[in-house]
Amino acid sequence: MIDELAYAGPEHLDAAFVAGFDHKQGYPDPAGDLDALAEQGLGADSTLVDLGTGTGQFALAAARRFGHVTAVDVSPAMLALLRERAADAGLGNLDCVRAGFLSYSHARPPADAVYTRHALHQLPDFWKALALDRIARMLRSGGILRLRDLIYDFQPAETEGVFRDWFRYAAAPVKAATIGQPRTPFHKLLLNAYYVDLIYDRLIVRPLYVLSVFLAYRVDLGIIDGLVNAVGRAVVAWAAGFRRLQTGYVVNYALTMLVGAVLLVGFLLIR
Repeated sequence: MIDELAYAGPEHLDAAFVAGFDHKQGYPDPAGDLDALAEQGLGADSTLVDLGTGTGQFALAAARRFGHVTAVDVSPAMLALLRERAADAGLGNLDCVRAGFLSYSHARPPADAVYTRHALHQLPDFWKALALDRIARMLRSGGILRLRDLIYDFQPAETEGVFRDWFRYAAAPVKAATIGQPRTPFHKLLLNAYYVDLIYDRLIVRPLYVLSVFLAYRVDLGIIDGLVNAVGRAVVAWAAGFRRLQTGYVVNYALTMLVGAVLLVGFLLIR
């Protein structure tokens, strides 16, 4: 047999690579695959083998839904991380086995389903056929194989151009810092959506914001509220002045009425 770990790549032994593996995969959602398996009859009593489990994103979700999951991978670093996650989640129905498509020996009763995602392509073509034969023999009669993998998506006549461009890119890969940077004036125009948002911001949003701030703080608080407060202060001052006349003594009120009557009579006589 071939060394499957050698074909998978030595980076799978690197703890730092493994720690970032989920990000590299893009955190795929296992819900669709789990639903598809459930539609084929898998349930709480079903058993499943996950070949090439990696960090176990699918295996962990499957263990919460099905009866038993065997997670298989050639990388001890991957399995160490998966065991830790399974323990933290309290999943006692998930077993981890270090093996590959060609070396895994299924010791349990035939499985109800086998799942593998983006792993089979790492084997040379001849060994892929052998791996599929081994999968068929570990499944019960009528068992389900759910296989996802990476394939070439072009016609045979396009092979030369595709590989030429692929090798050209590999020889001069795009630097992360240049991604999204405009290459031509027209490209810059497209990246900035024809500057519609910029123009709208400069001509409408910002002037209206400045105007609203002026109206709020200068006009509303400074003028309108100032006038209202000034009227209030005038009324308070006027009331405070008249309070001095309200002494509570009848003699003072009588004197005031007498003075008023004298002034009124004097005014009438003068007319």
